[in-house]
Amino acid sequence: MSELLTTSLLPNVIGGQRVLSPSLRTLPVTEPMTGEIIAVVPLSGADELDAAVNAAREAQVEWGRTPLKDRVQVLFRMKTLVEAEQDHLAEIITRENGKTRAESLGSVLRAVECLEFAASLPQIATGEVLEVSRGVECKTMRYPLGVTGVITPFNFPFMVPLWMIPMALGLGNAVILKPSEQTPLSAIEIARLLEASGLPPGVFSVVNGDREIVEAMCDHPGISAIGFVGSTRVARKVYERGVAAGKRIRALGGAKNPLVVVPDADPEMTAANVVASVTGCAGQRCMAASVLLAVGDVDHILALIKEKMEALVLGTDMGAIISQVAYERITGYLDRAEAGGAQLLLDGRNASLDEAPEGGLFLGASIIDHASPEHETSCDEIFGPTLTVIRCDTLDEAIAIENDNPYGNAAAIYTSSGGTAQYFIDRVEAGMVGVNIGVPVPREPFAFGGWNASSFGGGDITGPSAIDFWTRTKKITTKWSDRYRSNWMS
Repeated sequence: MSELLTTSLLPNVIGGQRVLSPSLRTLPVTEPMTGEIIAVVPLSGADELDAAVNAAREAQVEWGRTPLKDRVQVLFRMKTLVEAEQDHLAEIITRENGKTRAESLGSVLRAVECLEFAASLPQIATGEVLEVSRGVECKTMRYPLGVTGVITPFNFPFMVPLWMIPMALGLGNAVILKPSEQTPLSAIEIARLLEASGLPPGVFSVVNGDREIVEAMCDHPGISAIGFVGSTRVARKVYERGVAAGKRIRALGGAKNPLVVVPDADPEMTAANVVASVTGCAGQRCMAASVLLAVGDVDHILALIKEKMEALVLGTDMGAIISQVAYERITGYLDRAEAGGAQLLLDGRNASLDEAPEGGLFLGASIIDHASPEHETSCDEIFGPTLTVIRCDTLDEAIAIENDNPYGNAAAIYTSSGGTAQYFIDRVEAGMVGVNIGVPVPREPFAFGGWNASSFGGGDITGPSAIDFWTRTKKITTKWSDRYRSNWMS
């Protein structure tokens, strides 16, 4: 088991070797809970990506010819290792990301689910065979794409890479991972675990870097496909640039997920769930609720939400903000809302830091009430523990406001009525919908993926449609005898 790195220059992983980057550009990796520098990440150049691609090309040939049943044994073994080391991995995630320990552990266990699903590929990634005429058979076979890329964000540094890496590897591809430069430690752990699980050298690489590497991956002729998770602004650019270079791109962007609360909602369950959705991971996740569409008189539920948010202990119940830049961006929205006369029902800038670790970037939960649908806090993905409340007279008005926003990741309704829930499900424009669930992330084999400006490239990033993304299909027609001449085909 590896030890946490401290103030060391992190290596890239190329051809199965830990390779120190020659780049003179580096960034400190800061622990959000304490402000301590725990590592230094290199901002690699295009030459290092070339080296990773060349190693991956060579290694992928044999890996792609390895039977699927044998390839997934690596994933079985990795699943066992991750389960055995879950506490160690959760510690690394908490240190580099600032999540609470429970949140970090939950993300590790979600990654285990993805490994389990990918390990089942021999049962689900099957071709089709049909006798189309007497003596004539048509069938399909799946083949890997070759060298592929995965680009991931800071907020789930272990889980999100494992949305994609096990499927891409299991289907015979080589993978180059570019992790967030803010949270690169988990990527080194993923490389270590894959190596320990028996993955051949070169099939998986880690190239640390920033925008330069992302653009180089989009342009590189040796990379056939890229899976990306990040902001909508960058997802759109990756999609457009990658497609222009002839690649397959599946890019997930951001969101502005609404929660609709109607008067017949269960107050206690609704309040607890809304608070968990808004403040989990300090609001730094694309599935976090950030707008509450309050239909009719639900003030009693809002009062409960405020009460539960006020009771959260920073550093224990809610983690830290990833960086000073992110902290200032979030508080900037609160500053402008207050200056513009918005009603701050709860101001996270005033939250107690008495029990939080010293030096950390902590911000309490905030509630902005009586906002208009056009207000910036109603429209922008703030990516922090803020809840904007928009008052609505009817459910149809709430649905119209939700459907008018450009995103389509998730939406949820809180109600005790099955009819109301189904009415909402049928009309809301979102790829993932919750009923009394504020973070409606489906479990495998149900796939993760949104609609509209939350997703580029079509399909989902996990689940069965990922099989199609990471493979190409060959159609074979065979005939072995002329004895059965009966129609044009035979």
